[in-house]
Formats: sequence, structure tokens, C-alpha cells
Amino acid sequence: QVRLVESGGGLVQAGGSLRLSCAASGLAFSSYAMAWFRQAPGQERELAAGITRSMSTTYAKSLKGRFTITRDNAKNTMYLQMNNLEPEDTAIYYCAVREGALGYHSADYNDWGQGTQVTVSS
Repeated sequence: QVRLVESGGGLVQAGGSLRLSCAASGLAFSSYAMAWFRQAPGQERELAAGITRSMSTTYAKSLKGRFTITRDNAKNTMYLQMNNLEPEDTAIYYCAVREGALGYHSADYNDWGQGTQVTVSS
């Protein structure tokens, strides 16, 4: 059974940084594409960043240059380094995995973590 556990969220001032982690178990980690989604209050869950099995990355337009997604296959862990945070980045951040190719929509994923809250104050 796939299990995903996020950590690293919290409260930070605008301009600050956070690093999220997603520890995975119960899967052949290197065979999965992985993604960070985020969901702000009253908004749909949207793709923030994704990383393929071959380490190719993709980002939401508003995040490119500020966020960096990485994965460590030896540790079965994915990361999201978030720099120069803005109040608009406030959301619950979820990690998700998908066997095979990266998906760009939440409906593409069946396995999710519980989420970690990120709050950016102005």
C-alpha cells in the first residue's frame, strides 16, 4: 500500500523560504512520477510542480524561478524548495505519485499524502 507523508510546512513571512518533504513507502519509488499540488481555500487543487522518473521537471507559471522540485530515489523522498514566498502561495500542499508518466491534473493521481499547510504572511 502506497503511503505518502509530507512535512516542512509552516508559517513564514513574505520573502521567506520553506522546504517541503514527501516521504514515500510501499512503492517502487523510481518507477513513479511525482508531483506537488496545492489547494488554497475555495480554490481547486492545482499542480505546483512535477518531476518525472527521468528527473525532468515542470512548474506552474507563477512558481517558476521561485520553487524547485527534486527527488532522491535512494531515500524515497521528494522535496519542494520554496523561495521568495508570497501571500498568494498560502495553501495546503499535497504530494502525489503516479506510476509511469507525469500527470498534470489532480484526477490523474490516486495516491496522495495528507497535506501540509503553508501560510505566508504579508
